[in-house]
Amino acid sequence: MRRDEFTEMRAFLEVARERSFTRAASKLGVTRSALSHTISALEARLGVRLLSRTTRDVAPTAAGARLVESIQPHFEGIAAEVSAIRALRDKPSGHIRVVCPDDAVDLVFRSRLPAFLRDYPDISVELIVDNGFTNIVERQFDAGVRLGEAIARDMVAVRIGPDVSYAVVGSPGYFEGRAAPATPHDLTDHNCVNLRLPSSGALYAWEFEKDGREFSVRVEGQLVMSNIGSAINAALDGAGLSYVPRDIVRHYYDSGQLKEVLVDWAPTFQGYHLYYPSRRHPSPAFSAFVEAFRHRQR
Repeated sequence: MRRDEFTEMRAFLEVARERSFTRAASKLGVTRSALSHTISALEARLGVRLLSRTTRDVAPTAAGARLVESIQPHFEGIAAEVSAIRALRDKPSGHIRVVCPDDAVDLVFRSRLPAFLRDYPDISVELIVDNGFTNIVERQFDAGVRLGEAIARDMVAVRIGPDVSYAVVGSPGYFEGRAAPATPHDLTDHNCVNLRLPSSGALYAWEFEKDGREFSVRVEGQLVMSNIGSAINAALDGAGLSYVPRDIVRHYYDSGQLKEVLVDWAPTFQGYHLYYPSRRHPSPAFSAFVEAFRHRQR
């Protein structure tokens, strides 16, 4: 079918449905006279009158009614397919790459990822664990995850988790024959599991706060780890005291596998944020991801 034939048939169907040249012209976005000319050209080409025109009404003739019955299902099928294609365009899809610390996987993503993947089957998510300060632009990540205090000002930051409290923990076996530390300074008498900072290569100084006073303590021990997960396992194994996010190990308290010390000195940090460049134009998939993981205060 030539383009002009398709236009004529569509115009005819619209007039037959509306039974008005004026209303049909408005829906088609053309003038009434142009529409009338199109219908006249179609009738001339077919050699039969398709519409009966009176001063009050426009109605299909017998030939026109037959043509409507014949071609209308095809046009409806075309419209349905076009709508389906548009739905595919508007449906979020694609691949999202996010770099994050290892504890953020448990604290933020683990509980909510299954529902997100179920709700958006055309989106795939790649979480790269890196505890350093990764340059997300150079390494072509869609976003990164950091605690609120550590995000550069030129980034868009969206809070994705509650505040994070840190705890000093050890196993019951570790405390056999040892007195629990009463203050952070007592940690000098304990075997502590250090954490190596990937960005600087230095050992992380454990942070504490009490009565509005904040300070850090450099601890010593036989083990140095590069991530929180390994530090937790070391504490569970009785290898020493570890400094970890409280919410990750809370269930170990209930089972008696870990004991928290220095509770009154535990610091709280601004929760994890998803960050990305302010100049980035979010795709529908990325926008859906941000909205799904946005932290909502309870």
